This record gives sequence, C-alpha cells and structure tokens, in this order.
Amino acid sequence: MQIVAAAEDDYVEIVDVWEASVRATHDFLSEEDIRFFKPLILNEYLSAVAVHCVKDESGRIHGFVGVAGQGIEMLFLAPESRGRGLGKLLTNFAIATLGARRVDVNEQNPHAVGFYEHMGFTVVRRSPVDGTGKPFPLLHMELR
Repeated sequence: MQIVAAAEDDYVEIVDVWEASVRATHDFLSEEDIRFFKPLILNEYLSAVAVHCVKDESGRIHGFVGVAGQGIEMLFLAPESRGRGLGKLLTNFAIATLGARRVDVNEQNPHAVGFYEHMGFTVVRRSPVDGTGKPFPLLHMELR
C-alpha cells in the first residue's frame, strides 16, 4: 500500500469508495441524502481539497483523505479495507505531511468520533447542522 496524490482520473473511483463507505458507516443518511451529496463530492468538493489516496500494488484505491488548510475535510475507506490501519496511515499523513490540525465529524457517526479521539483530537465545539445546512450535527475537533 502506498499513499499517492489523487489525479482527476481517480475521482470516479474515489466517489465509489466514498459511497460504499457512507453506506457502511452513515446510517443516519437517507438515499436522498446520498444522491444529494454524491455529485457535490465529484464535481465540487474533491477539487477544493488536496486529495491523497492509499492504493494497493494494482492501483486500486482503498481509501482517501482530503485536506484544505489545516482541516481534514474528508477521510473515507472502502468497507472491506477498514480495520487494517489505513485510516490511521492517512490521518498521520495528513497531520505530518499536509499540516492537518482540525477535523469536523458527524456526531451521528460514533465510530469516527472515537477514531479521531484515539488519534489525539478533542471536541472544541458543536454545530447543530452540517456545512450545507442539513440537520446532521458536527463535532469540531482539534489535535491536542
């Protein structure tokens, strides 16, 4: 496995990883919500962040991280790749190489909250809605 900068040619596969990950971990999202976010991820959000993927020797993407400024804006793993240390690998890369110090996490995703706490992040504040105004509370976390 290696971490590489994502190319625009990777975006469709990245969105496939995003969708599979969201379906496995974000049970608070409806089908309508996924259909709302999917084109935004592909057409707007990926180009707004520095995206790095973890790929295997065949070039298959197992996960990705997107960072803007000092914030981890997205971190998603293919469901079958969870529990293999890839989230930790990508988070440590984002911190050490890209200067990440903050992350916003859906409060309704307790596994992600616990993961970031384990990685040294603490909650500094809460928002009742996400960045699009939808009723998905966010926990704003910072690296200790």
